[in-house]
Amino acid sequence: MRFIKKNVPVALLALSLVVPFAGCGEDKNKQVKSNGLPRAEAAAEKGTPRIAYVDLDSLQNHYQFFMDGKAKFEAKQKKLENALKQKGEALQKNVAEFQRKLQQGEYTSEQQARNAQSALAKQESAAEQYRQASLKELDEEQTKFNEALHDSLNNYLSEYNKTHKYSMILSKSGDNILYADKSMDITDEVIAGLNKRYNKK
Repeated sequence: MRFIKKNVPVALLALSLVVPFAGCGEDKNKQVKSNGLPRAEAAAEKGTPRIAYVDLDSLQNHYQFFMDGKAKFEAKQKKLENALKQKGEALQKNVAEFQRKLQQGEYTSEQQARNAQSALAKQESAAEQYRQASLKELDEEQTKFNEALHDSLNNYLSEYNKTHKYSMILSKSGDNILYADKSMDITDEVIAGLNKRYNKK
């Protein structure tokens, strides 16, 4: 039996929250200003839509809800891998024993050998069924976590934006945003708010 390892997408895990961190720690006082206001607010005063972005890679690395979920998922995956390894080793041992007995003529009849072979086939089938069921359970758990993470972020941003009044909040993922002014980066503030809410639960 061969176990096909299931990698944690735990870039996964994040509603496809796989994304790079873009200098969230910059001093807010260094933001380029226009008429004494941060660029985004100055643009809003001119009637231009206010836009901000959240760096999802940084979110994955600092949002406690995501980190806790990832740790639990990886622990469960590791447990499954160990269980499948044990089942595989037990099957190999029994196959080797079957072959030894067959070669040394220890089976008293052809039927006895067939019964032993049939038992091995059932053992292999049971191990494969266990693998499939476990992987399905992992997939379902991953999907539920992704949905919970997505809802958590969306719900928080909905509340956050009641006071900040952005026209659009984007997710920064790799090069999906070719250029963004650092004054539009609200990642640190969002992570702090998410963790504060999560830690109250």
